[in-house]
Amino acid sequence: MKNKKAHTLLYDGNCPFCLGIIDRWRGTLESRGFALAPLQTDWVRNRLSMPEEELLKEMRLLTADEKVFGGVDAYMFIWREIWWCYPFWFLAHVPGVRFLMDIAYRWVAKNRMCLSGACSLTNESRFKRGFGIPGWFPLLILVGAAIYFRNHFPEKWMLMWALAFAIYFGCKWLTLTRSWSNGSTSGFGHSLGYLFLWPGMDAKPFMDCADPPERPAIGEWLAAVFKFFLGGFILWGVAPMIGEFRPVLAAWMGMLGIILILHFGSFHLAALAWRSLGVVAEPLMRSPALSTSLSVFWSERWNRGFNQLAHDLVFRITYRRFGVGAAIMLVFLISGLVHDLVISLPAGVMFGLPTAYFIIQGIGVLIERSRHGRRMGLRAGAKGWVFMCAFTVGPAYWLFHEPFILNVILPFLKAIGAL
Repeated sequence: MKNKKAHTLLYDGNCPFCLGIIDRWRGTLESRGFALAPLQTDWVRNRLSMPEEELLKEMRLLTADEKVFGGVDAYMFIWREIWWCYPFWFLAHVPGVRFLMDIAYRWVAKNRMCLSGACSLTNESRFKRGFGIPGWFPLLILVGAAIYFRNHFPEKWMLMWALAFAIYFGCKWLTLTRSWSNGSTSGFGHSLGYLFLWPGMDAKPFMDCADPPERPAIGEWLAAVFKFFLGGFILWGVAPMIGEFRPVLAAWMGMLGIILILHFGSFHLAALAWRSLGVVAEPLMRSPALSTSLSVFWSERWNRGFNQLAHDLVFRITYRRFGVGAAIMLVFLISGLVHDLVISLPAGVMFGLPTAYFIIQGIGVLIERSRHGRRMGLRAGAKGWVFMCAFTVGPAYWLFHEPFILNVILPFLKAIGAL
């Protein structure tokens, strides 16, 4: 018999993936007046009067006033009833996002048995082949939308952040679907946490099969907090003092402060928080200034999230066909083009300098790996550190060129009160 509560959430009672989500959210939903029932229940079949295939096509929500919502519409109804889910509800009303959510939901619903590891070998192979389109689709749509509407942003720095977040969230979804396609499973909470509350690009620690981590020490918490506040001091303390006399130098100081706040402070704190919750989330920055090798700087110490992504999506696919050297250069070329998109396009200038910067990094790595580089000791010690600094810091002006500083960074710093 139907429960008398206000609303009833209907799910596939034969789907392990669905049951796992329900188990995690049962307390939250029931405490807010939602009843839970399988779609296979007799009264549900009689109430909805749908063919079996249509009935089990998606999750459904039967409201107190007898309305029926399915798929993303059901999620949006639930998000509106839970205060800390309001950000998802608002996000769904951003133009284009609802469309992407619907595509993502329908793909997950179609492949839910494989996501739980319960599908047949035939279906599993189809699942692995089919993840590509829904995996790449959000990245292409989000970036394409940001470029298409680039002239509608009131400030150029808004376009910069829009492009950065479009690439970021597109890559997050891509890496999550890749993990699912490899047979891993993750609960709904861990999936959302990985997508929205973790800056890294490796979804494996958020999968159900991941090993538990060691709890972080208090000293690591203090170090992360120190980096966060040091960045804030540089951004809102040092940069304004310089800005009145040397605005370009102030912009560089502001960027340093932002990097310390985000990459070294906030991202490290996020890693510690996830490790405290049982997820092996390692910091994305591992003391890059201490690198004694240019290749180690880029592969192991600087922004390890995107480095891992580039390695998985570019290097591992191309090095067998074209060789290690060509694959390395291709990785740096793509990195340069991505940075050009986020840096040069908002600045309103032609592409080239950020890409050239990363091409130089690739050349430096090849020199370091060459016979002469090994003979000169460029992969370790003081010589390796000097070589690393010469290549990363020396041409940095090409990466953050003057039009970007003047047209994007300075207006952004003024907008956040740093100048």
